Amino acid sequence: MKQFFKYVLATITGIVISTIILAVLFVVIIGGIIASAGSDKAPEVASNSILHIKLDRAIAERTPNNPFSGLGFLGFDSDKTPGLNDILASIKKAKSDDDIKGIFLDESYMLSGQATTEEIRNALIDFKRSGKFVIAYSEIYTQGFYYLASVADKVYVNPNGIFEFRGFSSEVTFLKGALDKLGIEAQIIKVGTYKSAVEPFFLTKMSDANRLQVTSYLGSMYDHFLSGISKYRHIGKDSLFNYANNGVIQEPADALKYKLVDGLKYKDEILSDLKERTDTKQKDNLKSIEIGEYAKTAPKRDDDDDKKSSSGDKIAVVYASGEINGGDGDDNTIGSENLSKAIRKARTDDKVKAVVLRVNSPGGSSLASDVIWREVMLTKKVKPVIVSMGDVAASGGYYIACAADSIIAEPNTITGSIGIFAVLPNMQKFFNDKLGVTFDGVKTGKYADLGDVSRPLSPEERALLQKSVNHGYDTFTKAVANGRHKTQEYINSIGQGRVWTGEQALKIGLVDRLGNISDAVNAAAKKAGISDYKLVNYPEQKSIFKQFGDGFSTHVKVHFVKAELGENYKYYEQIKGVTQMMRTPQARLPYNVVIK
Repeated sequence: MKQFFKYVLATITGIVISTIILAVLFVVIIGGIIASAGSDKAPEVASNSILHIKLDRAIAERTPNNPFSGLGFLGFDSDKTPGLNDILASIKKAKSDDDIKGIFLDESYMLSGQATTEEIRNALIDFKRSGKFVIAYSEIYTQGFYYLASVADKVYVNPNGIFEFRGFSSEVTFLKGALDKLGIEAQIIKVGTYKSAVEPFFLTKMSDANRLQVTSYLGSMYDHFLSGISKYRHIGKDSLFNYANNGVIQEPADALKYKLVDGLKYKDEILSDLKERTDTKQKDNLKSIEIGEYAKTAPKRDDDDDKKSSSGDKIAVVYASGEINGGDGDDNTIGSENLSKAIRKARTDDKVKAVVLRVNSPGGSSLASDVIWREVMLTKKVKPVIVSMGDVAASGGYYIACAADSIIAEPNTITGSIGIFAVLPNMQKFFNDKLGVTFDGVKTGKYADLGDVSRPLSPEERALLQKSVNHGYDTFTKAVANGRHKTQEYINSIGQGRVWTGEQALKIGLVDRLGNISDAVNAAAKKAGISDYKLVNYPEQKSIFKQFGDGFSTHVKVHFVKAELGENYKYYEQIKGVTQMMRTPQARLPYNVVIK
């Protein structure tokens, strides 16, 4: 009995101590969030400073309100990662800021997409018109970072570093072999010869049609990549192609030999050079400010000093970023309910004279896409709607864009993929043969258990589902035909799930011009007939405390899953995407496009 009470007492003591620790941890987290919220005041920029840009994290469309950004001591990111909106605003401000003498691009891995990189690159080109310098340095040059850095006045690489210049590749992971081993059959219902999102489930390699489309759009992106480098490095595009194709760039010395860089230097030599450029004594510290900090001094899109309206007129920038699903969504996904509400709010606000819909989405639920499309259509009837496409605006992402008055894309935006598919697993063999589980039951109608994964589809059921998917495709192509003022037959000929780049889409009429989000804002103002306006952003981002209350467990879970899986987190996201595909008909990009 004495031993029993000892264990009980030890258990109670452990519970009390754990509770106290958790309470203290909770107070520390709350305190950190409060401190973080209070530290957002604009920092002072010292005269004769360098704007230090290091882009080694994924770049969102706009800077998120991250309630954990100030909790670096707990393992969370200690700095706020600026979104594309703040990066562009910062570079624009630095152009006319007398305290900023130049920009230092430093060791970036460029985890962003091609179009995002393009926007930042164009902002740097515009910055250089001020006469200020841009210097780029890295120990490891990925092709994405080199494309960005190629516009710099001087490009340097560590003498013993890594310089990648080998061309683009795109890879698809096929799951059929694994599904076969598990006894799972993916039952595919689709429309579109090129709609290859489902190929990994029933093939072991790319179909001829898919290989054709990937070869086409990858070649278009690569041609644009080489043209951009050629222009600013003054090297013939054919020469650049041959350098990559023949594998002649293996070492930093090779990059110097073929004039892709201007010198081989160590970091201390770069810092010394920057001191000379800013008339800083070598013994003194170089004055610099990180772009994440400098972003706090730059005007936001909804508080731009050049665009404060005396008339009260506004242009709404509505952000649609991530996969499209029903419900509210969040900063990383598009919820049809939340985005529709945002568009509706912009439409019913008499002070909002035009809407810019910023789309960066591979698509998703066809139903959710249609719900958003309806709101765009209604808005277009009462005020101008201009679409600005980011890295990707494909399938459902194109669906929600097609009703706009005008569509503007970057040359390397991924778009199109006009098609519909559905996936329904048949897990009968898995349950029966692998697990020894069987099912039986009764039903009141022939199709009462349609969609049951414990058995294969009957021919009649497959025909019903195919009819539903065909109807979805017909609705999709009609919407595109009406929005683009084309015949449905023509849209079907360039549709069929085929993926295009922005440059290709311009030629076939899926977009109206090439440009960035600023071009879209200017086009919206022109169509609305206004020159004096203020920019406002939708959907409204949740406050720090609202996010904390709503999603503490989610933030913590995502953080630690990412920390554990590292680069493999993308496969975790793909598996989640597969489960979503199996719920409703999908209008989404064939797969995640990764340029290596």
